[in-house]
Amino acid sequence: MLSPSPAGEKVRLAADRMETEVQHVDGAVLGRDANLVGPLKVTAINNMASTVLIPMFAVFSQRYPQVDLHIVVSNIDSSLSQREADIAIRLTNTPVGKILVTVASTIYGSRDYLKQLRETGAEPKWIGVNCCAFHKAWTRQACAETTHHFYSDDTLLTLSAIRQVLGVSFLPCFMGDSDAGLERYCEPDPDHHLGLWILLHPDLKHTARVLAFRNHMDQSIQAKRGLFEGVSES
Repeated sequence: MLSPSPAGEKVRLAADRMETEVQHVDGAVLGRDANLVGPLKVTAINNMASTVLIPMFAVFSQRYPQVDLHIVVSNIDSSLSQREADIAIRLTNTPVGKILVTVASTIYGSRDYLKQLRETGAEPKWIGVNCCAFHKAWTRQACAETTHHFYSDDTLLTLSAIRQVLGVSFLPCFMGDSDAGLERYCEPDPDHHLGLWILLHPDLKHTARVLAFRNHMDQSIQAKRGLFEGVSES
């Protein structure tokens, strides 16, 4: 029977120690992942994150204080595969994960401005938008003008411009219907509906804090379904 040399025995003992340490680390990580503890990075578009979603984020943070919630706002898709985010919440008509709700949009103007248009029969001025491909394409279809006196590259800025009577523009109904100073110019067109999707990083889809966040957002958004779908102004 062969026996290891003294040097070989040292290597074996070192390997055993390394294996034990790795097992301890794996156990700690798995235990951490099985509990509602640790960082959670979520990316969402700015107009939604800073309005209708922020109360939902706040409730989650209060409910799970040991989860460190990082919200990253961006209108550019973050790469989950490169760990730029653990969860992405996106508006798109291309399936990217679990659909939460349909989001309706339509044209809005200030109440005083739309009243003036009705009284005079004038055509509305349009705000030029570069916030996203959807709003840009819809504006091009609805408006004969090719140039505008005011342009916006952010939906929150467009909302402010509408309040300042700079013209009309498309807004998601969850934004337009929530502003008492705004009014719909027309009813939502189903062709302008978008899906709100939540996408999980594939390596984290069984992690407790990720699943807890997904379930929380699903339930919270379902409770506001009418606002997202444009069938309720509350």
